[in-house]
Amino acid sequence: MKRKPIFVVLLTVFVDLLGFGIVIPLLPFYAEHFGATPTVIGLLSSSYSLMQFLFIPFWGRLSDRLGRRPIILISVFGSFVSYVVFGFANSLFLLFLSRILGGFMGANISTAYAYIADSTNAEDRAKYMGLIGAAFGVGFMFGPFIGGITSRISYGTPGFVAAGLSLINAVLAYFILPESIKEKVKHAGKVSLLNLPAIRDAFRKPVVGTLVMASFFYTVAFSNLYVAFPLFTGEVFNYGAAANGYLFAYIGLIGVFIQGGAIGRLVKKFGERGLIVGGIALLLGGLTFLPSTHSLFVLIILVTMLAVGSALVTPPLTSLISKHAGTAEYGSVLGVSRSFSSLARVVGPFWGGFILGTAGLSWPFYTGAIMLLFSLTLAWRVPKLNTEVTGDPATSK
Repeated sequence: MKRKPIFVVLLTVFVDLLGFGIVIPLLPFYAEHFGATPTVIGLLSSSYSLMQFLFIPFWGRLSDRLGRRPIILISVFGSFVSYVVFGFANSLFLLFLSRILGGFMGANISTAYAYIADSTNAEDRAKYMGLIGAAFGVGFMFGPFIGGITSRISYGTPGFVAAGLSLINAVLAYFILPESIKEKVKHAGKVSLLNLPAIRDAFRKPVVGTLVMASFFYTVAFSNLYVAFPLFTGEVFNYGAAANGYLFAYIGLIGVFIQGGAIGRLVKKFGERGLIVGGIALLLGGLTFLPSTHSLFVLIILVTMLAVGSALVTPPLTSLISKHAGTAEYGSVLGVSRSFSSLARVVGPFWGGFILGTAGLSWPFYTGAIMLLFSLTLAWRVPKLNTEVTGDPATSK
């Protein structure tokens, strides 16, 4: 196993999430600069995730046919183009174009996972899959921080920074990244956007369906903050893109600390279901009280609750879904779960912008809390595992 190609793939994932994070704190303000309403800002934020929802399976299947290397090269260079458009945007249309193109090209995560699977043996695979998760977390931590700092120059400057990183990534991939599969699968079935039979089969497993929907409502509630939170802090605390970038970076830092080191010990102590319930409860408290705060001290406490809660929920949710899926359908069921998470990140920002524009500044948080109640109810219904399993679990009645 050669480490340089693996490094390039991890860099690809890191740059994808760095670029996504760079944009989060400034996108609402950039769009407002062109006269966008909160609903339009929500649509703009959702457009990126919509493209990912539609095209993650598409890129993965296409890479089976054409190879991993060409798909990674095309998507990384396409991300470079999308950020250049973002940097030069002088209209709402170009902002939409940049986010749609960025989401389409950023849907290469399935190809990155496939490249790691191709290039590692069974003994090392889990370690390198974990590094992809770490690249996610670090990219999301540094992205808002970089976006916040560079937005002080102009709203377009963070786009140029992300474009430069994407271009470096593309050059390294061109010269270092070899093809990871020896023989393309030329007759691997249709290259389609949605795998409806896989979705149907996943929801036939009662516990899996419950967990996927719990994850969906949780992700909708959290992702509506991408639009609502910057606009809220802008109105109440007079914070701009830079200050919001620091707050989102703080959320990412807590996520890296918990998911990168503490989560294993916490799972052993409290179990997956306990962490999910506790994490959602923290999120519920944070969202409920956030609209009424006018104190920076209280704001930091509530943001910490949101950060800790979100970091506690995702890993055990993914773990429980895999345990209840059964080893034969592990990949398919996790693919369905990832697709529903992407769909939730489409719904969340749109809902946050829409309800803020129609009902007021507090309502994205209150409606997010209601969605978390749905998620908490579903998570509470999941039976506890009697034993740690890798296939079909033994569950308590």
